[in-house]
Amino acid sequence: MMKHFDKASILEAESSFRRDFINCLSGYKSLNLIGTKSQNGVTNLSPFSQVFHIGASPPLVGILFRPHSVERHTLENILETGYFTLNHVTEDFYREAHQSAARYSGSEFEATGLKEEYLEDFFAPFVAKSPVKVGCKLVETQTLQFNGTELLIGAIEHVWVEEKGLRSDGSLDLNVLGTVTVTGLDEYHVGKKIARLSYPKPGKELEEI
Repeated sequence: MMKHFDKASILEAESSFRRDFINCLSGYKSLNLIGTKSQNGVTNLSPFSQVFHIGASPPLVGILFRPHSVERHTLENILETGYFTLNHVTEDFYREAHQSAARYSGSEFEATGLKEEYLEDFFAPFVAKSPVKVGCKLVETQTLQFNGTELLIGAIEHVWVEEKGLRSDGSLDLNVLGTVTVTGLDEYHVGKKIARLSYPKPGKELEEI
């Protein structure tokens, strides 16, 4: 049996129910630890599920932040310095990744025991354990007028990926890399590949590749 929610019933629901319910509607989401560093040299680490592809030429990613109505170290560090890293999470450290969402006065790296790594003199820190590390430079910011959400667009400057998960066509085998995904705000999953299909064309049968 299907349960129906209209807009009015969603808005009338208890706030924590509404938050968790709406956060799950988009299904499985990517999970990245975003690494930043303040102008004073204090590092910051935080889990994000609102990171998405924008373009490949040039390579761009977008991140959505809740309205900047309270102190948000990740957002503030990116706006101040212009640099951040994206780091895939695996089963080996998803608990530490989750814990990094807590509010600390100092560095989340130190608080969670995750090791910082600096590569190619890039300003922001990477997560040493991560199998996919992406260094980004801020190129554009927008405040969405409807609800005050902040959209940041970053240009991809560097990528490091474990070779075992890099296919010859440039795609990544996230199962081999062990990348963890997330639903809602607090439920973690390991992906299971069903199939990889050929590009769809009218009248042509799909093939597994």
